[in-house]
This record gives sequence, C-alpha cells and structure tokens, in this order.
Amino acid sequence: MTHPAPSTPVPAPSARHTATLLQQGSLAADALARDTLARIASADATLQAFTCTLDADTAAAQARALRGPLAGLPVAVKDIFDTRDLPTRYGSPIYPARPASADAAVVAVLRRAGGLVIGKSSTTEFAYLHPTATANPRAPGRTPGGSSAGSAVAVAAGLVPLAIGTQTGGSVIRPASYCGVVGYKPSFGWLPTSGLKCFSWSLDTVGLFAGDVADMAWFAQALTGRALAGAPAAAPARLVVGVPVAYPWGGVSASAAAALALGSRALAAVGVDLRPVTLPPWAAQAYDAHAVVQGFEAWRCLGWEFDAHADQLSPVLRDYLAETRAIDAAAYEAAQALCTRARAEAQAWLSGVDAVLTPAAPDEPPAGLASTGTSTFNRLWTLLGVPCITVPGAAGVQGAPMGLQLVAPLGADARLLQVARVLEDALAAAAPTTAQAHHQNHSRS
Repeated sequence: MTHPAPSTPVPAPSARHTATLLQQGSLAADALARDTLARIASADATLQAFTCTLDADTAAAQARALRGPLAGLPVAVKDIFDTRDLPTRYGSPIYPARPASADAAVVAVLRRAGGLVIGKSSTTEFAYLHPTATANPRAPGRTPGGSSAGSAVAVAAGLVPLAIGTQTGGSVIRPASYCGVVGYKPSFGWLPTSGLKCFSWSLDTVGLFAGDVADMAWFAQALTGRALAGAPAAAPARLVVGVPVAYPWGGVSASAAAALALGSRALAAVGVDLRPVTLPPWAAQAYDAHAVVQGFEAWRCLGWEFDAHADQLSPVLRDYLAETRAIDAAAYEAAQALCTRARAEAQAWLSGVDAVLTPAAPDEPPAGLASTGTSTFNRLWTLLGVPCITVPGAAGVQGAPMGLQLVAPLGADARLLQVARVLEDALAAAAPTTAQAHHQNHSRS
C-alpha cells in the first residue's frame, strides 16, 4: 500500500539569498519584518507556533537598525530564553507575560549578528514533556515534537527562515525530524546558555533550525564565530560513514529502518563508504546515566517552582520532579564519572569515521498531541556533548516526515555539516518526489 508524501508548505526563501538582497538594498529590512508578521498573523491561529511577536512598527524600526551577516533576517526564539522586549514565560502559567530585564546571552549574540527577534516560539513547560498546542504543518494531526516545537514549526511552515531552540534530550533533533526541517545541536558549549531557563546545567544545549544544510551552516557560523559555511561538501569518495548494527536502547521501527535504508542507498550511490559499526558497552551505560544526571539537576533547577507553585505545574512535570528528588549525590557523582569516561571513549570511537548515521527519531511523528515523542535516539549524543544534525528527506510508512541524524566527534562540527550536505544532496537525487521539492525550494546561492 502506498501512502501520500508529507504535506509540504512552501518554505521561506533561502536565508542566505534573502540576506544578500537585504545587504544589497534590493529588499528593505523593515518591509521584510512587516511581511513576516503578516504571514505569522495569517497562519498562527492554526499553527500556534508563536507565543508572542513584536508589533509591526517596533519590528520595522529594529530591522532598520540591525547590522551584521544576518542583515535583519527575522528569527524565532524559543520562549525558554529571556528577552528584554518580548514576554518570557517558559511555557508555564507560573510566570507573568512580561519581558525579562535583560536578553539571554544567545539572544544578544543573535542581535549582534543582525538577527531580528521577530517573536517567541512555543515551548513545552520548562522544556520538558507537557505538550504544546502547536500543530505540525508537514504532518497534520501529528505532534510536531518537543520541546522546541514552535521553532521547528515556524521554519517548516515558512513563517521564518531561521529559529533557535534547545536540547536536553532530543528537543532539536526530534522536532526537526517530525517537521521535515534541518535541526542542528552544536558541540556542547559552542553557544551560551546564560539567560536560558535551566533544566539541566550539564545537558542543556542551544540548537538551531533552518530550511537546508547550507542555511544552517551559514547561520551557525554567524552565531558561533567559527568557520562553518562556504567550504564545499567533502568529496563523497573520501567520506566514511558508520551505521550502527544495533542500539542498546531497543530495536528500529519500520519507518526508521526505511529511512536508514534510503539514506544508505543514497550515500552509497554517490560513493560514500558505509561501514557497519558496533556501539561499545559505554554507550548503554551512558544512555542510562542521562536519566540520573538530568533528574538530579532538574530537581534543583526547578526547586522554587516545585516548592512554591507545585499546583501550577503539569502533572507530568510535578510527578517527575517528585521522583527525581530521590536521586542522591552519590548516584549523581557516579553517573558524572561514567559520563566523563564515556566522552573520552566516544571521541576515539567516533574518530574512526567522518560521521555516524542513525534515525533522528524512533519513528514518524505520533498521531495526536498527547505525546511529543521520545528522545531515544538523541539523549546519548546530548550527554556526550557531540554535534548532531537532522537531515530531512525521508518519510515513514504512513507518509509523515522521518529524518536522519548524523553524529560527529566533539568539535568536528564543520565536518558534520559537510557530510550533512552530501547526505542532503544524495537524498534529493534518490527521492525526487519528496526531498527534491524541499531541496529546490532552498536553492543554494
């Protein structure tokens, strides 16, 4: 039985191309800001990707004053970051809808790079599991994921070309998979977390969303100051990509298996050397340690909210925090020691390939909004701090988006992005009815 391809709204034009028009004066930044707000106003009653936006006059004035490589491009920022000119509520009724006293560090970095914070994108409560009402434009009736749902949807629906989110387990890579966009979790520490409502100080990582890999590399370069854009994709014949033969956390769904098969065939067709790899014993141990580290830290990060406002927490978060207070310091220290060893061993293991290819999510997005899905295929890599990226272009057995995840050693983000471009191009050639449309709409400049 065949299934329809995922719904594909017309995406926003290439971020790089639009920035070039802005820099050349062919497009006015204030006009772009007003047009973006008009598109959000038209679509967001249904999508609910944003919690708030700038008013048109303020957005236009800010856009005219912005300088830097982003040149006034509108960017959605997850409502887990403090912003001085937009309400910050962290997805919770505990906090009133009012601006913070100062911008989060990454928001300041974004503004310095010329990005216009057009609005705050929807987040799950404190970036945990309580779902938002945000709708998935690429898979109607299915979850957009969590916790960076609003950021993923804003890009997938073409409301903005770029967005910022966070990942503590799988909250960038998974919603990118579910919504059919590119999601990138940089190496740990590459983007600042000061001014982010902390859930786990050892795990919280700022992540990015874009329409294609070249836009992502360009965006990441503007924010990190590292040379990530402009380099050509690595020669396919020289690339080695590892594919795990099994995972310690369970089997692979039919949708994930189909996506992996498609990705593997596409890479092989362009000369990439695919090699089966075995996840060592440290992988299972570190995967289990994630829950200990996150739980111990979350109980402390949300101590005030639990102690003073437990009745305003969702049951899922309140129950989770009540359980995690049982994690003692000895268990936490043991988990952290294990993580330190695993990170060193992972660097050596990952250095044997240019990247590792895995599913970006366990399956295509679950039906309904009751669940945001699970971070099964993401949390190990988050714990290790290594860079990961979702490359869209596959579909699950029911026709909903199914992304592929690439993982590289800590600090090897430039290589990761190069391999991702090869995979993106290979998928576009291998599946013209789905990936080609996405690829052409984000034509490179």
